[in-house]
Amino acid sequence: MLRSSKEGRVAVSERQPSRSMSAGLIPPTNTPARDSNDNYLREADAPEATGFAFPECKKWMILSVIFIVQISMNFNAAIYANSVSGMSEEFGIGKQEARIGQFVFLLFYAFGCEAWAPFSEEFGRFWIMQISLCLVNVWQIPCALAPNFTTIIIARGLGGLSSAGGSVTLGIVADMFKPADQQFALAYIVLSSVGGSVIAPIAGGFIETYLPWQWCFWISLIFGAITQILHFLLVPETRTEVMLDHEAQKRRKQGQQIYGPVEIRGTLRQRLSWKHIATLMWRPYHMLCTEWIVGFLSLLSGFSDAFIFTGLTSFGLVLDKWNFTTITKGLSFFALLIAYILAWATHLPTYYADRRAMAGNPNAIRPEARIRRLLYSVWLLPLGLICYGALSIGPDYGVHWIGIAIFTASIGFVNFDIYMDTIDYMVAAYGPYAASATGGNGFCRDALAGFAALYSEPLYQHFGGKETKLGYFYPTLILAVIALFLCVPVVVFYTKGEWFRNRSPFAQQLAEERAEREPESDVTGVAELPAGVDEEKRQGSARPSVGSVERISDAESPASGKDQPKSFVPKQEVEQMSL
Repeated sequence: MLRSSKEGRVAVSERQPSRSMSAGLIPPTNTPARDSNDNYLREADAPEATGFAFPECKKWMILSVIFIVQISMNFNAAIYANSVSGMSEEFGIGKQEARIGQFVFLLFYAFGCEAWAPFSEEFGRFWIMQISLCLVNVWQIPCALAPNFTTIIIARGLGGLSSAGGSVTLGIVADMFKPADQQFALAYIVLSSVGGSVIAPIAGGFIETYLPWQWCFWISLIFGAITQILHFLLVPETRTEVMLDHEAQKRRKQGQQIYGPVEIRGTLRQRLSWKHIATLMWRPYHMLCTEWIVGFLSLLSGFSDAFIFTGLTSFGLVLDKWNFTTITKGLSFFALLIAYILAWATHLPTYYADRRAMAGNPNAIRPEARIRRLLYSVWLLPLGLICYGALSIGPDYGVHWIGIAIFTASIGFVNFDIYMDTIDYMVAAYGPYAASATGGNGFCRDALAGFAALYSEPLYQHFGGKETKLGYFYPTLILAVIALFLCVPVVVFYTKGEWFRNRSPFAQQLAEERAEREPESDVTGVAELPAGVDEEKRQGSARPSVGSVERISDAESPASGKDQPKSFVPKQEVEQMSL
């Protein structure tokens, strides 16, 4: 896994461009001078031309299409499990070997989300999403027509690498919603991300029963094609700087000599810095390995999501004791879907309360407050696993299958909480570096889910299954013990999170900027959800890169009554959040 989806609204630095401007990045001679504010169209000059000005109904129509996009991507990842038996028979391979295709897809998906990141800044959300959806659809065809299993492995790997995922979808959220309003939209996209993974097995039971295994890919292709058409027809460009470029082009046709924030930096070749892109792609992994908050919470989030993919295998083994068919096994995933909806709905009152609290004081809510609910609900993960394993002894001991469904639902409930609340906390704690922080979170979810496809069946079969009373309890107990240890950092970060943030160079820079902000600024205590792939390093030289011109905070806009900076400063860093 809302991969997501990032602009921290910060003041433009007065620092002049340094020697990095000479590295093939100087605007061409036919563009306006960099110190000419009259020729540069800022967001404050044309707020009506940005996604923030969309009517609420249009914003939620766009989000609803993105909701379908996320379901389509996660459906594609999970439906593969229902093709395993058919591929195993046709290609003469074991089921465990057949599951390598799911592992490869999810692992490449984890890297693919980060790879797409910088390019949605340069070319906009719309065309990057269209290209991604098209490529994913194209790679379904070799899977459906594969003459051998090697073809499937290659096509699934390319399909995963082609998936932009949350790296673009979460960016669209930030293109349209201001910081105080983003939680509702973010929760909506997170619901689609987790929901797609359980809709697949629900539908997959019928596909596996009544259709050849190739139809798992044909139906994914049909779903993906419909999704791409809906996106093409209903979702406009939302990237702020790209929209300002379009507005500038319209004004030039009317006789004004004005340029947008992307085109003012010159041709595409002049703007691109591949070394800079590589740096941005590496930062999520760097933070994952060096930041305590990012590392431990990402592991918790990844493990929680991995259990859902473990369930694609283990549910079938456990429910065999109640003589469930392939279809009824798939329908059992409704328990998870209902749990996700309940978890999403119960978050909404908290968001309303947060909005009221921040209305009077933008810094009224400390970042750790974002995981207050998780402080209590996270224990449902090990508890649900233990109870799920204990009830797996089967009907021979008077156990009803509804108990399995109930504790599966509790795991789904906390899975949503973990994903949503850890993202929310990282955005609040890391501000302009939230894209990297949440990118590490998304990477762990996708990668660990991929590994789950490999270890699930061997883990459960090794302990005897039906041959022993507690055969399925032991592997589940192992998972529960791991979950228990991963839950402890939530308590640590809630009580001592400020201590860790004070020792983080990324979080500390945000804290210093908060202290310097004036109360009237519209920046909330929670940093703005990064829009697409924007991030400001905000240190060192002012370096133009793939991405957009740095925004000017309302505290520096003409409406605030303060003087505008006298120099145009391009955004220094760009990168991406992934779901």
